[in-house]
Amino acid sequence: MRSIWRTLDAVLLRDVTAVALGAAVTGASFGAISVGSGLPWWMPVLMSVVIFAGGSQFMAVGIVAAGGGPAAAVLAGLVLNARHLPFGLAVGDVLGNGWLARIVGSHLLIDESTAFAMAQKDPARARAAYWACGVSIFVSWNTGVLVGALVGQAIGDTMTFGLDAAFPAALLALTLPALKGAATRNAALVGAAIALATTPFLPAGVPVLLALGGLVVFKTAKKEEPCPSPQS
Repeated sequence: MRSIWRTLDAVLLRDVTAVALGAAVTGASFGAISVGSGLPWWMPVLMSVVIFAGGSQFMAVGIVAAGGGPAAAVLAGLVLNARHLPFGLAVGDVLGNGWLARIVGSHLLIDESTAFAMAQKDPARARAAYWACGVSIFVSWNTGVLVGALVGQAIGDTMTFGLDAAFPAALLALTLPALKGAATRNAALVGAAIALATTPFLPAGVPVLLALGGLVVFKTAKKEEPCPSPQS
């Protein structure tokens, strides 16, 4: 582990630190929202340590708070985290060879750690970036969740200070660059329309799953895109 931290340069360390600080803020939002939704303060803390998947945790709490059942929350989380399968295939070689390293490294498999690792050309830097990012975000996220849960318990109504808006704002900021492509943007709009149309009639969590129907539009649009002509 010491060799990993020695491999980091100032720029990479700065970027990892910035992402970790952002995770702490989002984690505090999750902790406060969870307590504001009626959960005991220890439940979001335990979820964050054991599950460590921010998007799925927000979705699960939101579905349950809206009256949805645990089955819908679990299914939505599994669908959302299905992307981790290709993530694992892409960065499996940076985790290490020992079984303990692979178990711990798999728990730290998140969007950010995968992105940092894949951005490095050198294998040693990729391994250092993965572990530095994963460990830093794990610590900052869980610290933020604990602080947010305790603060949420103290203030009661999280909407008073706008803590409930922190995660949607962060998620929107992350998705905006991807919406530049017409196919992705159209798929997102169709998915949003499906979710809005079915929300009044279906149990909480189900409209989110049906919104995956937008992927059909994405796939169709990709097939219809003309292939670039060869350069003469």
